[in-house]
Amino acid sequence: MATANKLARWVKRTALALTATLAISQSAAAATPITMATKSFTEQHILSAMTVIWLQKKGFQVIPKTNIATTIGRNAMINKQIDMTWEYTGTSLIIFNHINKPMSTEDAYKTVKQLDAKLGLVWLNPAPMNNTYAFAMQRDRAEKEGINTMSQLVAKLEEVRKNDPDHNWKLGLDLEFSGRSDGLKPLQKAYNMPLDRPQIRQMDPGLVYNAIRDGFVDAGLIYTTDGRVKGFELKVLEDDKHFFPSYNVTPVVRQDVLESHPGLDTALNQLSALINDEAITEMNKRVDIDHQSPQQVARDFLQSKNML
Repeated sequence: MATANKLARWVKRTALALTATLAISQSAAAATPITMATKSFTEQHILSAMTVIWLQKKGFQVIPKTNIATTIGRNAMINKQIDMTWEYTGTSLIIFNHINKPMSTEDAYKTVKQLDAKLGLVWLNPAPMNNTYAFAMQRDRAEKEGINTMSQLVAKLEEVRKNDPDHNWKLGLDLEFSGRSDGLKPLQKAYNMPLDRPQIRQMDPGLVYNAIRDGFVDAGLIYTTDGRVKGFELKVLEDDKHFFPSYNVTPVVRQDVLESHPGLDTALNQLSALINDEAITEMNKRVDIDHQSPQQVARDFLQSKNML
């Protein structure tokens, strides 16, 4: 009987020791810093700041690497030099996987998720926001002209082109879009949109917003969640033929990092769920127009959602 009791006590001590060792191992893994890469524009700076604040609160250490070019960040993820990033579905679909066929928002996400799984990269839950291309006008002018959609803009362009060629409407486009294989030419085909050279004004993408606001162009190509859309009182026209792909921003994490950091996926999905078009546009505006820091804007947003 005494021998049996000794054996039972030994088994119990061994089990406790193994449990403690496992807990220490898991704790050490969770304490390993997570290296996060984000790109070189305002929205990504806000996402970086928000992620650092939130994950630190959840007990994770985060090393942010900002202003990382898209392809460099992608290669660093694949080569295990970077642990996570915030990527856009459209970027992965078109730039990384060279898929240009039109897809619904859901199909685009499923496609990039399946393709990246083969590389050990996990797409978590996409944010309910879409930072895609669109055309915009001065809000007052668009409402006065009754222009709410791209088709209505094209009809107006054609009407003026035919009836008043000396006062052609002008479109502001960035140089890259004008020459891209998925840019201006296929857009013209999709919307049956003939354009004369005098109707096109090519410029730095950041200048398009000012050009619309100041009346240098009548409409221009913008990003839908840019803070200047709100700050400059621009109206985003509906892409009624669904030409532009979805660009839902999504936390993408290496599979091995998720496995070694229990709870990381849950924390990131909680954060992602909060970021809709209205929220990110307002935050972008506060940085770009009101000149607040991304860190302050990110903290204020998280506090407004009772996350801190």
